[in-house]
Amino acid sequence: MDTALAFGVVWTKKIVAGRHIPSGVVFREVPGGTFRMGMSEAELAAVRAIERSGGAEDTLEPFFAGAGDAQPVREVRVEPFLIARHPLTVAQVRHWLPEYEDDYADADSGTARLEDDLDDLLKALPFRLPSEAEWEYAARAGATTLTFRGDEKPGEDQLLDDFGDERRTAAAENAFGLAAMGSAAEICADVWIPGFVGAPADARPRTGDGHRVVRGGAADLYPWQGCDEWLLLLAATRYEHAQFTAVRPVAPLPPRK
Repeated sequence: MDTALAFGVVWTKKIVAGRHIPSGVVFREVPGGTFRMGMSEAELAAVRAIERSGGAEDTLEPFFAGAGDAQPVREVRVEPFLIARHPLTVAQVRHWLPEYEDDYADADSGTARLEDDLDDLLKALPFRLPSEAEWEYAARAGATTLTFRGDEKPGEDQLLDDFGDERRTAAAENAFGLAAMGSAAEICADVWIPGFVGAPADARPRTGDGHRVVRGGAADLYPWQGCDEWLLLLAATRYEHAQFTAVRPVAPLPPRK
């Protein structure tokens, strides 16, 4: 089936609400633009301020030592695209993998975390993974702060791991209409390369052999154990895929009518 023909699309002045009818996945439009990608000195200063105020449970030196993996900060140009409102749920994954069983979700409306089934899902999806530039741009939603909510220490109240409650899901959206950015570990199209030296100035993924990049993951450690899990909610935090992961697919913009 032509992917475009499977969409029911509602256009508004600010946002596209597109539903992939067969699976029920809701997509949001992310407008094109440019942004400063990576962990800025201002963001590092904000983390140090949290640490000085007693907000860190442990030493943050490993975090600061690894900050170079998200530097140098550079300006990146992003073209408009559609991205899922939230990570695929267990029920949505079963549209493509009917026998899928999830070891982590408490309900079919919860985020699906894939391990052995990941490659099978990626082959079956009529969509692609976001590049990490697209992911960070979508997570920031125009903000330059630690999270789209500002430079304050994010808390467990920012986690969202189940999307059965529409009111709660809507309340968690950023300015692009996206919920739970940073809650689950979400895999990107890019191969893991420490740092951004030589990275493209557009949103193309970096390709090659090896594990992919993962963004987010603060809810994967729930209930929080006092090991500074909040750092995984930061828009610029990135690391190498090692085990289970969530998937938030990307689709091309449908034609406007």
